[in-house]
Amino acid sequence: MIKKMGYQWHLRKLMADSGMLQTSELGPLLAERGVHLSREQVYRLVTQPPQRLSMDTLAALCDVLGCTPNDLIEITAAATEVRKSAGASAVAPPPPFRRTSIRRPDGL
Repeated sequence: MIKKMGYQWHLRKLMADSGMLQTSELGPLLAERGVHLSREQVYRLVTQPPQRLSMDTLAALCDVLGCTPNDLIEITAAATEVRKSAGASAVAPPPPFRRTSIRRPDGL
């Protein structure tokens, strides 16, 4: 069994619950807390799950929205079964070796 980890990002929902309906409202509130992001960075933060997130930004988001990190990020784990067929190896065998000879055009 292998666990496939994932997460859901709830920033947009928490913003809507707080009455913030536009991404442009979030930028100044983060700046008040020392987190200065461009308009594009704020938009991406709201519209797509971040791959990386600084602790300063996470703390500022929690302060702005009055929530905890667990409210923003919901961790999901799904168990996936890996099956191997009998007698099959996990690694494919290398292709057969073929000896190559190089010949001169004059036949020597």
